[in-house]
Amino acid sequence: MSATQPRRILIAEDEPKLAALLRDYLTASGFDASCVSDGLRVVPEFRRSNPDLVILDLMLPHRDGLEICRELRTFSTVPIVMVTARVEEIDRLLGLELGADDYVCKPFSPREVVARIKAILRRATRGPAAAGGLTIDADRHRAEFEGVALELTPVEFRLLSTLAAAPGRVFSRARLMENLYPDHRIVTDRTVDSHVKNLRRKLEKVSQAHEAIQSVYGLGYKLEL
Repeated sequence: MSATQPRRILIAEDEPKLAALLRDYLTASGFDASCVSDGLRVVPEFRRSNPDLVILDLMLPHRDGLEICRELRTFSTVPIVMVTARVEEIDRLLGLELGADDYVCKPFSPREVVARIKAILRRATRGPAAAGGLTIDADRHRAEFEGVALELTPVEFRLLSTLAAAPGRVFSRARLMENLYPDHRIVTDRTVDSHVKNLRRKLEKVSQAHEAIQSVYGLGYKLEL
């Protein structure tokens, strides 16, 4: 039996049966899971219990999930998995840009949700990795370049982490897309190019000595530090 303390999961879901189902699956997988059903109680419960990850329903009574996500991101980088029956692309994009780490649409398999949570927490427990003036701390969802903190969206953070995992290696757009969008949405090459452009701009604000993210014609992108 492991002596480590179970990872705590806060489930913010107003459907009692679904919340109980998720809690049971998570408990069976070794997590310490608790539930809250009212949007107004999520942030106070988060501060009280200090969870390792939040499962956050988009449509909660009295306060919606996007607003809650926005507030949580003002003081915490704890991973957030948003859950909803609304599949409109605008909601999907808005949720992730506000700082959600993953997005699950109802109906879903509880086993799939548990698998995604395990994958997110595995990524989040890696320590800081540094190379060529760049430091990436997955645990705190924080990146620094030349000692300056980078203000990155979740997608930009995943993009930089992917490129930094193998400096000098050329990543195709298809490979980058696999890592950028946990919900496996279909996006165009231009979407990836747009994120690369934004990330480049943020790196160049810190240092214009050279172009850190380089385009390789006909192949993709690589990070050179």
